[in-house]
Amino acid sequence: MKLASLLARAHVRAESLAVLIALSAVMAIISPVFLSFGNLFNIILATATYGILAIGATFVISAAGIDLSLGSVLGLASVTGAFLVVNLGLPWPFAIVGCLAAGLAAGAVNGLIIVRGRVPAFIVTLGMLGIARGLALIISSGRGIYGLPEEILFLGQARPFGVPTPVYVLIVVALVAHYILAHTPFGAHTLALGDNEAAARATGIDVRRQRLMLYSLSGLMAGLAGLIFTARVNTGDPTAGLNYELLAITAAIIGGTNLFGGRGSILGTMIGALIMGVLQNGLNLMAVQAYYQQMAIGIVLIAAVWLDQIRSRGRI
Repeated sequence: MKLASLLARAHVRAESLAVLIALSAVMAIISPVFLSFGNLFNIILATATYGILAIGATFVISAAGIDLSLGSVLGLASVTGAFLVVNLGLPWPFAIVGCLAAGLAAGAVNGLIIVRGRVPAFIVTLGMLGIARGLALIISSGRGIYGLPEEILFLGQARPFGVPTPVYVLIVVALVAHYILAHTPFGAHTLALGDNEAAARATGIDVRRQRLMLYSLSGLMAGLAGLIFTARVNTGDPTAGLNYELLAITAAIIGGTNLFGGRGSILGTMIGALIMGVLQNGLNLMAVQAYYQQMAIGIVLIAAVWLDQIRSRGRI
């Protein structure tokens, strides 16, 4: 009972934690390598990139929105930051600024078209998926941009106190995002918007401004994820983030975020991201081919939404 109460206060679903523990136990039985120190670090390191994407997805989905452009915006941010410092020779801070600005700009464009043009978010972000990926390929001429400064590589490859830098970034971003969503007016307005847009508008919430800020935030998280990815692999990669939007959305929903809005949990999303990381890592250890892994992720997404709907109707 104490554990259940603690999870409830942290806005975490006990079912998600149980799935993570059970899945980890199964993978440990199947592969003795799974619980090795190095492999566990690999899981957390891989989770950091799409975990940050999943934080942006959580905010948008909690407000009954959707962002299908996350992975492509990550790729655009990756190329933009690398292009500025490698091709143009600008100082290393411009890589950080470039990644974050590219993500923020893409998210803001999504938000403006959604709220000003009244175009469904599904269509707008699906279009941005293609636009951002195309821009990334144009900027990079379809090739990776190599040779980033050491200061940037520190963000992706350093291990202060033995822990990879991306893990620190993920933890800090997750804690800040949790506080914002669970304990600030911005978070309350986000959940109110997802629960009932008409009621939110009637209570004085500026719905259009809120949506614009949410999609801008989602884009900013994609930009940050692009920076971390680029620093990890020392490359501005125009194909980076391919299908990562599927991982991010799945992680958010598994973690307890309602696909139709009104409920969201950043800490739950982190558990969902770890579930996806454990699943992918375990399948890799079992030498399961990549296209079967994509099928597995799709099945998990459908199952998570289906079970959430059953739970919402009080049947489980």
